[in-house]
Parts: sequence; C-alpha cells; structure tokens
Amino acid sequence: MRIAFNARILQAPRTGIGQYVAALCNALVEQPGLDLELFHGWGWDRQLPQAALPGYSRWSAAAKRVPGAYRIRRWLEQSRFDTGLQRRTVDLYHEPSLWPLEFDGPMVMTLHDLTHVHYPQTQPRDRLAEIERLVGSGVERAQRILVDSTFVADEVCRHFGLPNERVVVAPLGHDPMRFHSRPTASLRPFLEPLGLAAGAYLLCVGTLEPRKNLEMAVKAHGLLPDRLRAAFPLVIAGMPGWRNKPLDEALDKAVASGHVRMLGYLGDEELARVFAGARLLVFPSLYEGFGLPVLEAMASGVPVVMTRTSALPEVAGAAGTYVEPGDVQGMRQGIVDLLEDPSRWQRLSEAGIDRAKNFTWQRCAEITAMTYRQAMRG
Repeated sequence: MRIAFNARILQAPRTGIGQYVAALCNALVEQPGLDLELFHGWGWDRQLPQAALPGYSRWSAAAKRVPGAYRIRRWLEQSRFDTGLQRRTVDLYHEPSLWPLEFDGPMVMTLHDLTHVHYPQTQPRDRLAEIERLVGSGVERAQRILVDSTFVADEVCRHFGLPNERVVVAPLGHDPMRFHSRPTASLRPFLEPLGLAAGAYLLCVGTLEPRKNLEMAVKAHGLLPDRLRAAFPLVIAGMPGWRNKPLDEALDKAVASGHVRMLGYLGDEELARVFAGARLLVFPSLYEGFGLPVLEAMASGVPVVMTRTSALPEVAGAAGTYVEPGDVQGMRQGIVDLLEDPSRWQRLSEAGIDRAKNFTWQRCAEITAMTYRQAMRG
C-alpha cells in the first residue's frame, strides 16, 4: 500500500501531535507492505524534516490577526496536495489531525481528543471555526478513525454517533533511546547551565494554555513547606499558547519569587534530559486524550502527580499518584508524600518504568497498519 501521510504539522516546533507524526512515521517504515509518501504542506518527500520551518512561529502569530488566514492556507495546501497526487499513485490518505484535505479514495483520520468541543476557548476564533468546518466532514469520509485511548474512543463514538467498529484505539508510545533513567553525572553538564541539579526540581510540561491547568501546579507548589519549596523549584517547559489572565498573573508572581522557572520550548534531546533529571512530574491537566508527558516521565523513572481525569488513569494505571481536578491541597499533599517518602518514590519509579514498557511506537504502528488494511477493504 502506498500511503499519503499529511506531515504538515512538522512545519511547526514539535508538540504532542508533531511528536506523534514523527514517531509514527519512523515506525511505519518498518512495517512490511507499506510505502509512505509524506506531504509537508508545500510539497512531497519521503523523508521527515529534521527541524521546524524557519519563521513558522512568526507566521502563526501573524495568522491569528489576519481574517481568513487559515482558509487561505488550506486552499494553498489543497492545491499543492492535488498537484502532487497527479504525479504519484496513492492507495490511502492518513490525516493525523483535525485538518483533513479532500481525497478521492479511502481515508484514515486520527482524532487525538475533542479539545475543540470541551474547551473551545483555548482556540483562536478563526482556527476554531476552521476546525468545526472540517472535522465533521472528515469523520464522515474516513473509513476508520484512530484514537489514542479508550477514553477518546468512547467520546468520539458518542459525539459523532459512530459505530464502535469504525474507531480503533492505537495507544501512543515512547522512544526508549531518549526516555530512560540516566546517571546523575551524565546529566550534570546539561542541567548546570540551566541552573538545575538532577533530582532537585519538580517538572511541569505543557503548552501554556488554560486546559493544561498549570495554575494549579503553581498554587500547589506555593503551598509546600518552605524547605521543600526552596529545595525543589518548579520548572515549567512548554511553548507559549493561548494564555489567560489568571495564569499570566500566577506565573509572573511565582517567577518573581524565585521558586518557579520558565524554560520555554525545549528540543527533543533537551526535553529528554530535563525529564530524566526531575524528581517528580506534576501534571494537573484538565483534559487529555492520552498524556504523552506522563508516559515519557514514567519511562524516565520519574513518578507523576496528576489529575484523575480523561485518559490519564488509562496511561499511568497504578504507577500514578492521583488528585481530583481543582484539589490544590490534594496536589500539594501528593507532592509532599513523594518528596518525603523515599521508599514510596522508589516503588512508583519502578512501577512507572514497568508500565511504560507496554506503550511502544512499534505497537502503535502495527495497529495503524492493520487499520489501513481495514480501510482499504471498506
């Protein structure tokens, strides 16, 4: 089978869906009987780009201020997509996000979550309008819908009225060559320039937007006993998103206190080292279709304090420490318990490593390839 795979998301710095596209494509090329043709938005290639498109972040910021920018970009991409199809034979089209292109043939679509339904306020207005215009028709056209978790499968079937057999769960994976426990000495040359020491900071990873609920982590950290707050600063890694005023104010105040540090966006290898050096991952998200940072932390031997919501318990299982969304005192206590009880920390670290072994990109690719064959049979 020759698969047209829309890899346009890799024009942007890699966050969740970008990581999915890159890792899945690398795993799919190892699957027998598959030949990938990658569409990059401006043209086609058989190789994944190694870096984001220069200037993409500036274009993205400008697009939010230009009426109709998302429709104009889609029109241009559809034109380039169609032109490329005239020069190649393709059996099936895989759309890995919410922006399906027109294709006269079998299609598989990945829905990672329904954030646009539950948290529309986290999207710029024009972007949300384009998602709402496209996603429904894409779901109707797709022979199969891939999702990251059983939680999202149930949501998608209910929301779109789909039969269960059209929705396939393909759990995400992690790269064991990047995400694994590392000796303190190997981390020192990287962490010291950041003002960090291995095992001596708490980590938050996520785009700065309301859905990630980072304000809860900042508040919980601020309630720690003084000695713990000083010994374990809260380090936040992630791209700027659609921030709201309460988060802005909480972050500004916390950073000024000296106990919270903003690292911004980190590249793949940088992020893997920051994960490995953390004492805990604090993950207060309100809604996740999977929760890739939770898996990557567990694979790195780092216990996770997280909200009991959406797909997160499905990923972490008994290796997670859970609190209810909004329970700041509960999150504070979960952090304190792990910092002050080395035996509990060790037990959950080992449980997380074992749990992470169940989630591989090879398995995700095998399920995806099977789904392609199902879609081809109609």
